[in-house]
Amino acid sequence: MDEELRLLTERLRQESRGTAAYERLAATGDHDELAEVLIAAGQPLWARELAAFRLGVAGDRRAFEALVLFLNHRDPPRCASAAHALARLHDPRTARAAAALATNELRVAYALHPVRLLVELRAPESVPALITTLERRLRPHDPYRRVAVACVEGLGSLGDARARRVLNEALAHPTLAEAAVHALALIPGPR
Repeated sequence: MDEELRLLTERLRQESRGTAAYERLAATGDHDELAEVLIAAGQPLWARELAAFRLGVAGDRRAFEALVLFLNHRDPPRCASAAHALARLHDPRTARAAAALATNELRVAYALHPVRLLVELRAPESVPALITTLERRLRPHDPYRRVAVACVEGLGSLGDARARRVLNEALAHPTLAEAAVHALALIPGPR
């Protein structure tokens, strides 16, 4: 069993208190039944998340909107499972949605998983979105260091020369300097 699926099913089994409805959704292979959960009124959050995740990892694009909502959720485990499913969904809208979430200053507290998803996707939107997000995190006393570190590491992993300027600026920040040195070393070409 995929580790992300195992974590999700354990968490949602507890959240649902192991109801028969949970067991049915966890076991069904019927994508139409799972998709119905996403549009039916009155469904609990755990049921929507389980249905969206299962559809997403199966490549069923009916899960896209729900997964994007979960990617921007205040609960980090929900964000992580949504990012995992979105990466496997292969929907062409995913990178654009992740970039919009990563660069939304009103939701920056929840940007960590969209940033990581952008790195995994390696889409054309990834580098510009990570640069924008990191530039905003270089302000004095910015409280979102985890997001900044994820941007620095991601830009190094992507190895795009466009990131060199912002990574050099990150060198001046003690909490980012070591990661920035490593990221800069991963970018080919003249320093």
